[in-house]
Amino acid sequence: MATLSLLSPPPSISSSLHHNAAATTRLILRTPSLNLRTPPHRSLSIKALSSPSPSPPLTQDDLKKLAADKAVDYVRSGMVLGLGTGSTAAFVVARLGELLKSGQLKDIVGVPTSKRTQEQAASLGIPLSILDDHPKLDLAIDGADEVDPDLNLVKGRGGALLREKMVEAASDKFVVVVDDSKLVSGLGGSGLAMPVEVVQFCWKYNLIRLQELFKEEGCDAKLRLDADGKPYVTDNMNYIVDLYFKTPIKDSGAAGKEISAFEGVVEHGLFLDMATAVIIAGKDGVSVKSK
Repeated sequence: MATLSLLSPPPSISSSLHHNAAATTRLILRTPSLNLRTPPHRSLSIKALSSPSPSPPLTQDDLKKLAADKAVDYVRSGMVLGLGTGSTAAFVVARLGELLKSGQLKDIVGVPTSKRTQEQAASLGIPLSILDDHPKLDLAIDGADEVDPDLNLVKGRGGALLREKMVEAASDKFVVVVDDSKLVSGLGGSGLAMPVEVVQFCWKYNLIRLQELFKEEGCDAKLRLDADGKPYVTDNMNYIVDLYFKTPIKDSGAAGKEISAFEGVVEHGLFLDMATAVIIAGKDGVSVKSK
């Protein structure tokens, strides 16, 4: 780099300056020779710095797995467990299988709520039984389709509502695992199906009655169909009528009683005053709500 220096004038110039009225200072621009070598005691390095890549957002399955893993913390060796049905419950069953295989859990018995869950649990080596042999369960773990502020639930979009309700009602504790998309201010508030299991005989008769019952909520009742367009048949050989509400159910307790009073209705998807705790996974982590 060029440096600007103030230098005293050489003698020849200095002597002549004595004859001038004012002394003059001469400015000389000195440019040192360029040295491209880095001094020995210094190292020259160039680093390309970039901000760390942000973590990808958690998917709904990621959140379900977080909640499922937390729920399994409630399980102890020797327990008889109700095993739920659906995508979230499948993560619970998978985790139980891992813990059994590693020896962290021992001597548990599962009571499945559907044929799908039975097949999954059996494939993982989880010992299974039925309510007839174990009418009192220590704990049931299952997902939910909706959860209101009082921990009341809508369940059964997976089609296993009757067996789910029987098993979970027989359990000392019922732990629910959901992601935060399932939280609603009132049941039916998601606008998605609230299922009612009905006998096949004269199913349309009950569909019409159910729609009329919830006329004020703008209910639309539809027979559930399978992938082939045929009526969906439950593990109990029944049909399902799905109720879709434009506004939440005003009194879920009264609604449950009125639905159950219809002849030909087997069970409904309102699970009221049953949950002991609800584990909720969201973007900020996992939280637990209990009564």
